[in-house]
Amino acid sequence: MPLSPDIASDGFAIIPDMIAPSEVAGLINIVDNAGFFRSKRGEAVFGGRNILATLDIASLANEPRLFDLVESIIGPNARAVRGLFFDKTPSANWPVAWHQDLTLAVAERVEIEGWTAWSLKAGVHHVQPPSDILERMATLRIQLDDSDADNGPLRVLPGTHRMGRIKATQLTALRAEISEQACIAPIGSVLAFKPLLLHASSAAKSPRHRRVIHLEYAPAGLLPPELSWASA
Repeated sequence: MPLSPDIASDGFAIIPDMIAPSEVAGLINIVDNAGFFRSKRGEAVFGGRNILATLDIASLANEPRLFDLVESIIGPNARAVRGLFFDKTPSANWPVAWHQDLTLAVAERVEIEGWTAWSLKAGVHHVQPPSDILERMATLRIQLDDSDADNGPLRVLPGTHRMGRIKATQLTALRAEISEQACIAPIGSVLAFKPLLLHASSAAKSPRHRRVIHLEYAPAGLLPPELSWASA
């Protein structure tokens, strides 16, 4: 699969019809019943962590059709290194401010120059690496529901993945210079993007499920030898 010019220039692309309706139904059942860590507001689940520990999700992440896409973006010998789950419902309908994805999940904490902001999330060590590490990664979001203009779709500033780590003080100017784009992604599609792409989402105008399986990939040998992936 050739590298999408949208991903190369804009930092994202939407690939329709990658997951069949029957597969989507099966994935929803897996997500509903898997034992991964769940984030809740009251009884409403709006997210989950460590989902690659679920064998069916790990199998999905390693399917050839997804790997062909990933390797067209970041090259051969890629691997899935983190999996998350997101949803928006009437009970858990939240906005997400503009940000870049700056954090990796690793097996243990090791102090290395340039690797900062260590934290522990759902029992897993997380760290922010230098930007050149993130530039070599890719993310796939599998849409388990239609993501349309009314249910809080991902919004992006195209091209910002080529600017390195962006300071909060730059955000106002960038939003004035670059027209944001809503990622209208139908059920069964895959949204591919680069971690350093500035993205956000609003609270849904018409709250209903907007379930997403979020998978992060890295090329072989990306980490320094002192570190290993949490998903190893």
